[in-house]
Amino acid sequence: MATAVVAQCRSGFEAEAAADIDAVARHADVTCHVDARPLAAYVTAVVEDFDALRWSRALAASPPIFIRSLFAGSGPHSLTRIAGSTASDRVTPIASALEALRRGPAAGVWVEFPDTNEGKALSSLARALTPRLERELSARGILADNTSAHFHAFLSARDTAFVGISDTATGPAWPMGIPRLRMPHGAPSRSTQKLAEALIAFLGAREASLLREGMRAVDLGAAPGGWSWQLARRGLVVTAVDNGPLKGDVAIDPRITHVRSDGFTWRPRQPVEWLVCDIVQSPRRIATLCAEWIARGDAQRAIFNLKLPMRERYAEVMRCKALIGERLARDRIGFELRFRHLYHDREEVTAYLARTRTASRPQRSGAMIPRR
Repeated sequence: MATAVVAQCRSGFEAEAAADIDAVARHADVTCHVDARPLAAYVTAVVEDFDALRWSRALAASPPIFIRSLFAGSGPHSLTRIAGSTASDRVTPIASALEALRRGPAAGVWVEFPDTNEGKALSSLARALTPRLERELSARGILADNTSAHFHAFLSARDTAFVGISDTATGPAWPMGIPRLRMPHGAPSRSTQKLAEALIAFLGAREASLLREGMRAVDLGAAPGGWSWQLARRGLVVTAVDNGPLKGDVAIDPRITHVRSDGFTWRPRQPVEWLVCDIVQSPRRIATLCAEWIARGDAQRAIFNLKLPMRERYAEVMRCKALIGERLARDRIGFELRFRHLYHDREEVTAYLARTRTASRPQRSGAMIPRR
C-alpha cells in the first residue's frame, strides 16, 4: 500500500530535501516517487510497500540533512469534500484521516504549514485547529502521554491537508522542525543562535555531559564572538582565534582569550575538548581543516559550518563527507559525523564531528573505523 511522506525544508532547498528522501528510500529498499515544487518549502513523496519499522531504521541509518521535519501518513485530503464534513469543519476529516492510519496513539498533534510568506497566512488557522483537534483525538482515544510518537496535520492550503505520524527518535523535535530560540541578551551577533541550535540538534540530552564547565574550546573565525559567547556562558574556557575584533561582553569575558591569528594555521599547545569554526571559505577547505584537527588529536569534537555553492549543494556536502572520512580512515580513527541544514543556517550546513574512543563497525552516518 502506498504511503504519503511529507518533508519540510527551507524555501529554495526542495531539490536537496528530495535527495534526502531518495537516500532514505534507498536504505529502506522501497520505491519512492518525489514531487518537489520550487520554493514551496516542502516536498511530498509516494512510497510503495511502506513499512514503518524499516523506514524508521533507514532514517536512523541515513539521517536527512536538508529536511527539518518529516512524517509518513496519507494525503492530500480535501477538508471540505469528505462525506459528513462542512466547509467550517476541518477537525472531523483531519481526525478521521489520523485515526485511519492505525499506527497506535501519539502524544500530541502538530498543525503545520509551509514556512513561506504565503504559508504563514495559514498560521492563525493552525493555531485555532490545534486545541480542537486535541480534544477530538482525545475523545477518540488516540492520544496518550506514554508514547514517543507525534501526529502531524500539514496544511498545504486552507482546504487541503496531509496527515501522518513521526517518532521522536527519528522525527522533528519541534513543530515544523523550527526551534523557538530567542536572541540572547549580551550576545554580540545573531550567529550565536546557529551554535545554540547546533548544540541542541547534535547533542540533545548529552549536552550537559559533553559541555562541562572548565572544558577548553577553540573558536576559529571567532569575530565578533557569537560562538565564543555560547561556549563561555556554559562555563568553557575559550580561545577565540581571529584577526578581527571581538565585540561587546565577549571582549572582556575572563573565560575568553582573544588570539589575533590565522584560523587555518593556528594550533593549540595542548589538545582541547572542542573546536568550533564559522570561517567563510570553500566547504572542502573547511572540511579538510576540521578533519585535520580531529585526526591530529588537537580536538575531540568539532562543530563547523560549510558555506555551500549555489549549485550542487547536496553533492558538495557528500564530497566533504567523503573527504573527512578518507582523512580519518588514513589514521584508522573512529568517528561520528553528521550534517544538518539548521533553521538558523542560510546557504550553509552545520556539521558535527567527534572522535570515538572505542572501535566499532562501519556506520552510514560516518565510517567508524577501529583505532590502532
